Amino acid sequence: MAESFSEIGKVEAIDQLYRLSAYSPVAGLSYTSSKGGKVSTAARMYLEGIDFNLVYFPLKHLGYKCVVGVVGELYAALAHPKLLNVVLGVSAKLDFPQVKELWMGITVAAKEHGFEAVNLDLQPSGNGLYVSLAATGECPLLTDKRRLAAKSKDLLCISGSLGAAYLGLQVLEKGLEEFQKQGTQPDMTQYKMLVGSYLRPELDASTVQRLEDAEIYPPYAYFVTRGLSDALKRLSRESGLGAKVYAEKIPFEGNSFQLGKQLDLDPLSAAMNGGDDNRLLLVVPILHLEKFRREFPGFDVIGHLAQPEVGTVLVTPEGVEFPVKAQGWTDNND
Repeated sequence: MAESFSEIGKVEAIDQLYRLSAYSPVAGLSYTSSKGGKVSTAARMYLEGIDFNLVYFPLKHLGYKCVVGVVGELYAALAHPKLLNVVLGVSAKLDFPQVKELWMGITVAAKEHGFEAVNLDLQPSGNGLYVSLAATGECPLLTDKRRLAAKSKDLLCISGSLGAAYLGLQVLEKGLEEFQKQGTQPDMTQYKMLVGSYLRPELDASTVQRLEDAEIYPPYAYFVTRGLSDALKRLSRESGLGAKVYAEKIPFEGNSFQLGKQLDLDPLSAAMNGGDDNRLLLVVPILHLEKFRREFPGFDVIGHLAQPEVGTVLVTPEGVEFPVKAQGWTDNND
């Protein structure tokens, strides 16, 4: 019989979870930079029923994904991960072995991305599971000083396929609907990569260090989690420049268009507005094009910055330019 939290107690539960990992409790999340670098923080909360569905989301994958969701923001700041604070809001429907699975996913990802310490707290929740994370990282002083102003024609580079996570979510939701109606487990084998993009996104933990080693300092970088359109809007607003993205240059997962036809979904729309891709968008000075392509073959060049009057546009293969629209943005936000 599974152990309950009332049997274990909060303190012992936290101690047991720590014993499952390579981490020890820390007194707090403040620290002094030994090299005078720039300290960056990122925080996010994942809510059951809004950000994930436990019917088809393995808890270990969920823990891993939650860490990726905050560490990506540190990488966009060119910061090296240092400290991670985790609060789990646990409802009565979860037993302790399930929380262990969630914690193992968190610590596996934390270790992979180089966090030096992880702080954990457990809280009761009356409305399902929630996972709250706050991450702190450090950008070396030299790196921060070498980030020059962006210029028109600087390149827009993305770290992987777009739209796959959204399409993977649709596969899972459709499978759940079929299961509830027919009682049979749907075969998702052909869409394994799309489903994996949603359930367990991958992010290269060496990206920031490799940029430093190559002496490439992106003037701007964004963690794409709410669609490419949102990231482009933020870039244009913060840089004061326009941006052109070419539809034919956007990378897609292999079965995206096949699935799109089946579900009557446009993979390009999923890439621009689908969200949950967990990709890095880097602005790379055009003078570093050849070096960047050589050192970062996993990135795709999908467009470039432009003069402010161009605005933020998506260019079709025929050369037609459409203004980029993003959820939560109005023309007044541009």
